[in-house]
Amino acid sequence: MVAQMHLKKMVEAMDSEFPLTEAVQRALLSVDRQAFVPTGFAHMAYKLDALPMHSDQWISSPLTVAKMTQHLELGGVDSVLEVGCGSGYQAAILAQMVRRVFTIERIEPLLREARERFRRLGMDNIITRYDDGQRGWKEYAPFERIIFSATADRVPQVLFDQLAEGGILVAPINQDGLQIITRYYKRKGHITSEAIEPCLFVPVLDGTRHT
Repeated sequence: MVAQMHLKKMVEAMDSEFPLTEAVQRALLSVDRQAFVPTGFAHMAYKLDALPMHSDQWISSPLTVAKMTQHLELGGVDSVLEVGCGSGYQAAILAQMVRRVFTIERIEPLLREARERFRRLGMDNIITRYDDGQRGWKEYAPFERIIFSATADRVPQVLFDQLAEGGILVAPINQDGLQIITRYYKRKGHITSEAIEPCLFVPVLDGTRHT
């Protein structure tokens, strides 16, 4: 009950800064962010702050997660691919809104922890993979939506190839010294894009990491 009260206040604070759809609000209220933050930061779980994790990674601000989720336009969507699982919080929010979430993480200890959180919370519609997410996940492609939870200089062509016709890809892109949330559309095989707003994410890195 206490956690639900804190979640409600968190979502209200986000909605006052960035109007959220009812579907996104319901998803945020369905996932206790405290389950995804490091123990030492539990007292900050419901604040609108990014928080540090191990392996030099961060759990994004819940406001950023809400924005990225809303920018995906998930109404009627079946499957989403996430590049950069991290703590698993973004995937957990997506899992409230679509039938299947495919999430890839390149740092093995982070993925082990995220898998345990999903198991503990009974989120059995999240499929995980240890790999460099920039390669995508060809076996389950095409994906109606793809989301980057890390910033990149560009989106690899292989991910556009794995995006379904009519699909949307949302990614933070480095541009002129800033990170810009950018939304890409695939229409008749062609990719168009629009810049949405500045943001701050950890960078996409190549390869995998065991520690």
